[in-house]
Order: sequence, then C-alpha cells, then structure tokens
Amino acid sequence: MSAEGATVSRSDVLLDVQGLKTHFATDDGVVRAVDGVDLSLARGRTTCLVGESGCGKSITARSILQLVDPPGRITAGHVWWHGDPDAAEPADLAALDPRGERMRSMRGADISMIFQEPMAAMSPMYTVGEQLVEAIQLHLPLSRREATEKAVHLLGRVGIPRPEQRMHAYSFQLSGGMCQRVMIAMALACEPSLLIADEPTTALDVTTQARILDLLAELQADTGMAMLFITHDLGVVAEIADDVAVMYLGQVVEEGSVTDVFDHPRHPYTQALIASVPRLGSRGGRTSRLAAIEGIVPHPLLRPAGCSFHPRCHAPVGDACEELTPELHAVDGGPAARCHWYDDALRPEGRTLPVIPAEPAVAATAPAPVPRDEAAPVLEVRDLTVHYPVKRGLLNRTVGHVRAVDGVGLTIAAGETLGLVGESGCGKTTLGRAVVRALAPTSGQIVYHGDKGAVDLAGLSDSALRAYRGQVRMIFQDPFSALNPRMTLLQLLAEPFRNPAVRRGHIDSETEQRVADMLVRVGLRPEYMRRYPHAFSGGQRQRVNIARALITRPRLVVADEAVSALDVSVRAQILNLLADLRDEYDFTYLFISHDLSVVEHLCDRVAVMYLGRIVETTTTDRLFDAPRHPYTEALLSAVPVADPHRRGGRTTRLSDELPDPAAPPPGCAFHTRCPHARAERCGTEVPQLRGIAPDHDVACHHAEALELRGVRHPISSPS
Repeated sequence: MSAEGATVSRSDVLLDVQGLKTHFATDDGVVRAVDGVDLSLARGRTTCLVGESGCGKSITARSILQLVDPPGRITAGHVWWHGDPDAAEPADLAALDPRGERMRSMRGADISMIFQEPMAAMSPMYTVGEQLVEAIQLHLPLSRREATEKAVHLLGRVGIPRPEQRMHAYSFQLSGGMCQRVMIAMALACEPSLLIADEPTTALDVTTQARILDLLAELQADTGMAMLFITHDLGVVAEIADDVAVMYLGQVVEEGSVTDVFDHPRHPYTQALIASVPRLGSRGGRTSRLAAIEGIVPHPLLRPAGCSFHPRCHAPVGDACEELTPELHAVDGGPAARCHWYDDALRPEGRTLPVIPAEPAVAATAPAPVPRDEAAPVLEVRDLTVHYPVKRGLLNRTVGHVRAVDGVGLTIAAGETLGLVGESGCGKTTLGRAVVRALAPTSGQIVYHGDKGAVDLAGLSDSALRAYRGQVRMIFQDPFSALNPRMTLLQLLAEPFRNPAVRRGHIDSETEQRVADMLVRVGLRPEYMRRYPHAFSGGQRQRVNIARALITRPRLVVADEAVSALDVSVRAQILNLLADLRDEYDFTYLFISHDLSVVEHLCDRVAVMYLGRIVETTTTDRLFDAPRHPYTEALLSAVPVADPHRRGGRTTRLSDELPDPAAPPPGCAFHTRCPHARAERCGTEVPQLRGIAPDHDVACHHAEALELRGVRHPISSPS
C-alpha cells in the first residue's frame, strides 16, 4: 500500500519474505528470534520495520543477508529476490550458502546494509578512504586510482565537506554524524537496489538525525533504490516511511501504509506504541501522563501461549488470546493485523477494539508548581567554566584549551524541572557533571542552597563534599555501565548511604527495608534485590539507576540523557516515573537531553546550550511557541513529528561543520551556521545573555527583529 492508499502491484515487489524463521539453539532451549515473518518490499519505496528491542527486527534484516552469527540459523521460510532482470525465476536468498560466491557478491552490490553503530562497524586501524576504496574494489572492476576517485565523489555526494582531506581521516577523528555518512557512502558505493538501514539515527542528536534522514531521502530519489528502515522511533517512521510493518516477538503483527497505520492503528500493540510517544507541540502541562505499555517484552524463551502480546494488551478477547495464536487478518480490504478482534468467530458480537487515546492523560492529583518568583532557588550556577588543556609536542606543552563549558550561568528553583538541550558536544554532560562535582570546574561558582544555608560546591574539597553527596545526585545516561556488575541491587542501592558496613557486606534491616521500598517505588519487585544487574533489561537497569540516585531523597537530581537509550514504551514508563517521584518527594531536576519532545513533556523551563554557553532560556511553553534564538529554531525544526501528515515541515537545516571548541569562531559562536547572521556584528562581537521579556533571556544581537518558527505557531512575532 502507498502513503495515499494505492495498491502496489506484484510486479513492483523487489524482495518477498515468506514464513521466515531464524532460531538460536542455546543451552537453555531454542530461541525463536524470528518466528514466521512475511514481508514484501517494493521498488523505490521505504518500508519501516518498527517495534521494541527484542522483537526480532535486526535479526530479520541480518537473515535477509545471511549475516546471522552462530548458533543462529534460518530454519524455515523463503527470501525471494526479484532484483535480477535476467533471471527467469527469483532467487531464494535463504537457500544460498552464506559463505558462497553468489551470496557474497550480492552483499554490497545488490543489497547493502547500514549498521546501527558506525564507530563499531568501521576499523580504527585504517582511514575511512582505505575502507571505502576496499569496499568499491571488492564489487567493481576498478583500478586503485579509479576507486579512489569514486570514493572521493561518494563522500562529497553524502555531504561530507572537503572529501579529499577526509579520505585520510580515521573514524575516531570524525563525529558520529560524519561516520554515519561514511557508512552510507560505503553502502551506496555499488548503487544497490535495496538498502537496509538498521537504527542508523538512534544514537544521533536531532539536528544530525535530520541531516541523515534528508540525505537518505535525496539519495533514494536520485537512485530509485528501495529501503528497509529499522527503528523504534515513530517520529522517524512518520517522516520517511511509505509502508510500515510492526513486529512483536518475532512476528509481524500489523502492516499497511504509513497513513493507515498512524491514522487507524488496528493492532493493540501498534495503538500502544503510538500513544506512548511524547508529541511535539501537544504539551498537556505538568500533570500530563503518557500512555505507557504495561510490562516489558518477554524473553523469546518465555513466549506466552496464544497471542504473544496478550499479557500486555489493554483489550484482550477473553480466553481466546491466552489459548489461540491469531492469524494475520486483512482489515477493510487493506491493512492487515494479527489480532483476534478481526476474527468473526471470536470477536464479541457488536463490539470493536477499544482505541487508546493518542493525547497524554491528565492526572488531577498532581500538585501545581510553585510560581517561580515565590520559590527559593536550589541551585545557582555563576560564570562556570570547565576548560581542558590541549597538549602537544615532545615536551607535552599546553598549546590551547577546549572550552567545554565557557561562562555558564543558570538558576533552578525548588521543585522545578529545568531542561538543558543542545547538540552532542555542546557541553551539556560536562555541565551536569560539574554541578554534581563529578569533575572539578576551572572557575566560577556552584551555589547550592541546602538545609544549612548556601554553599559553593565548586570550592569544596573532596572530604567536604561528602556531606552533600546525598543531597545532589545524578542519573547517568548508560544504564549498563553505570552499575557495578559485581554488586547486587541491595548493595548498589545501599552504597549511597556511605555506611562502612555496606562495604563489608553487612546491611542492617532498616537499610534493607528502604531498598525494598525504593524498588517498589520504581516498579521493581523487592525480591529482586539479591540479583545482579546482568539479570535485567535495559529499561529495568535504568529503573535501578534511578532508584540508586533517588534513594537518599536528594533535593537536586541531575538526569543526563536518562531516557535516550530506551524504547519508546519503556521511555514513557520512565518519564511518568520521574514526574511521579518529583511530585511526591518535591525533587528538583536538571534534565539533560537532546530529545525536545521529551523535554517539552517533562520540563517547566528550558535552557539551550551551544558550544559551551547558554544561548536562550525561558519557560517551556514560550520556548516551543516563540523561540527567539536561531539555534533554538533549528533544534525545534529538526525534531521528527509522529504524524505522517506533517512530514516535510523542516524549514531550517544546519551544516555538519561544528566549530572547534578549542578554537571557537570570533563574535557569535553560532554565526558560521546561522541563516540570519549579519556581517556588521555577528562575526566580531560576542552576544551576551540578556533579558528581552520577563523570564526570557537570549544571547543574540538581533533577537527582537527576527521572525522565527515555533512548533505550535507558524512564525513567532518579534518581541
């Protein structure tokens, strides 16, 4: 089906997957990672494969290319390839030898793949040019010189500036967005008919993600290739998809055109995924809650009987869901859904599937925030700098400094949630770590207003800081590396109390009860406290991470990208949890994120950071309605909206050429990328953060004169 609802003919099918099963034989049993997938990809169209982590999306893609590592193997099904015009019959890729010449020749030449982690997929031992030339010569009969010329052309085609120079760079010398572009260049080297992109933008910030999505769309329009795009970000799906297939526990549970799936989701799982997405521009206020999906994706070894989704479903069809496996039913002659609600023999007479509302629910019991002018500040950051020396030469002399944080000032009121946003590399995490004194600032003040009065944390020694470690806590970004794998949950959550008995393994009953209560509060069973972190999923580990940060009942919590690595469903659960704990215990948050839809949902105020400095700060509603800095407008414009009817609305695109923080440009640091830059002041005079309206500060020479776009109003009027 097309985005307009037109039927795709069988002659347009490029790849046809039928009954594909990929199983892994383990000591504990057979893991059915892919368990009967049917999927058709049309020529020149983009099909998005969506679902939570653990649903089998990546294994499906790897099975198409026969790249499944042992002990995994394809046990049944067909992968029919219709891309060879000279062949009398389509080739069954599932029947080919994974190491055979036919399969190896098809990889890269006919079907290419972009992997999720470009840094891990590229060798740090060779330059990007050497790796790209090798990929070209592997499939094309070109000389070294011809392959090098083609490689330079490809790097320029994917938008990498100065491609001749970048050919000699190593992957670790490039940004994540640049490395992803190099991976795209490798994938397109032989002009494949099908491009498989496995979560290519998940780890990127919104502006880099927007540039990659635009690039893929342009390349697809130029080459006519088909694309299988794997993601759990429904905003990206709405932005680029023609067709959508939703996977759950190894099976496709719904498929249809992008407009059909978003406008009329047929499967309860699809409805729940769409409802759990924070929608940019639909802020429901401090009391709004996302419709999170109950529970988590079960391990494939523990697959429920009957419908695999029924333990998490909001509308089961009686006992049938627990006993019978649903078939894929066509709905209204078009989209298909694997659900008993569309089986005439099982559906309750006169009833239809209840629909989950897409808008956030409102919890009337949450307290209203204290007005900012009446709330006492918890934290005041004054002219804070964090500089790192750049050393070179045999004598290791300091030749400059990286200005990670360069004169930041901000204030957070009691009970407030302040969002800190910006691109990767702008200094957000460094500022957050400096606030909790995980690193020492170069200069400036971090004034914390505690029970015993105001104290400058920046000037305290390590021993003096111990008294404040329980009051100022941090939730780290990566739930996997933030927890000691050799400690149980009981030890991890008891450790912040700084009790020497904990280190010796002796935990008193009172501390154990507090740990049990905190585990319950974050949605984990208290009996889990004897388990180790490896026994939990990513979302569960993040809950442990949150519990560890909050168990001391701190006054200030710094949350550094606390939900960026999570599925959309788990992210909704964590956001609701953070809001509930804030309202219950009167926490104050510094919420660091590059996802503006999450920031809009959770935060009261927002500070925008660029190249080590705050460039705009105001209330959340005002920032999203009427931004006054061009960088803020660019960030808002880059956020993909989970609505296919609003695709193509990006009006501002930023270049990849971020300035070097060790040698920032003169004048306004943003003027080299700003579409509104003016020669008379922007390139020579540094703008200062100044108030242009009550509780609205901007560092822009021309803030009052610019007409910028917000997310709810087309153009904001000049102040």
